[in-house]
Amino acid sequence: MQTNPFIASQLYTNAQNVSKPAEHGSSGSNLFADMANDFMATMKAGENAAIAGMTGKADAASVVQALAASEIAIQTAVSVRDRVVEAYQEILRMPV
Repeated sequence: MQTNPFIASQLYTNAQNVSKPAEHGSSGSNLFADMANDFMATMKAGENAAIAGMTGKADAASVVQALAASEIAIQTAVSVRDRVVEAYQEILRMPV
C-alpha cells in the first residue's frame, strides 16, 4: 500500500494545528481565516487525489485517505455553521 506523501504530510499538519492551543496574541478573524484556508486546502487535496485516482496516477489507499480527510473537514464546517446559527438564534430570542 503506497501513500501520497503530500496528503500524508497535510493530514499530519492539520492534526498538529487542531491539537495545539490558540495563541493569546492572535485575533479571532485570523483564526477564522486560517481555518477557512485549511478547509480549502483539504478540499483541494481531496479533489486532486480523486482526479489522480480516476486517471490512474494514484492508488486507491491515497484516494480514500484524501476523501476521508475531506469528509471530516466538511463535517467540521457543518458543525461550526450549526453552532453559529444556534448562537445567532439565541441572541435573537434575548429580550431587549
